Amino acid sequence: MGSTAKAYEELLPLLGDSKSAWDELTAFINQHYEMDEKWDAKKPASNYRNELKYQRGGKTLTTLYLRDGYFEVNIICGKSEMEIFEQRRDEFSPKIQKAYDDVEVCHGQKWMFVELHDNSLLDDIFKLLLIKRKPNRKAIGDAL
Repeated sequence: MGSTAKAYEELLPLLGDSKSAWDELTAFINQHYEMDEKWDAKKPASNYRNELKYQRGGKTLTTLYLRDGYFEVNIICGKSEMEIFEQRRDEFSPKIQKAYDDVEVCHGQKWMFVELHDNSLLDDIFKLLLIKRKPNRKAIGDAL
């Protein structure tokens, strides 16, 4: 096991009850997208740098930040993603709408951070990722 994989395995207990959501989200990303995974693991005391970034060609799909008992999903919405979200906002839960509305536009982007403590917001996160980037893998049995 490489040092990155070892660091990752050592940090997973931080997720607590959110591990199921983490597993489903990372499986969704791996099933639908061919991405480079950049793991940045620091000691648990420096919790704010325990992150898994999914990138391709220098563009980030999402970054997942491990926290104590949950994780945060960061999705950066550019102008076109914001337009699509605005057109489809009624398809999203009130929590996602609030996360979107609470973020100011900075340099033409919204940096959304969504806390996942369980699986309840996963469908919304899947839809946001599909807005962010079309899948570049053929997903078997894809119903989305």
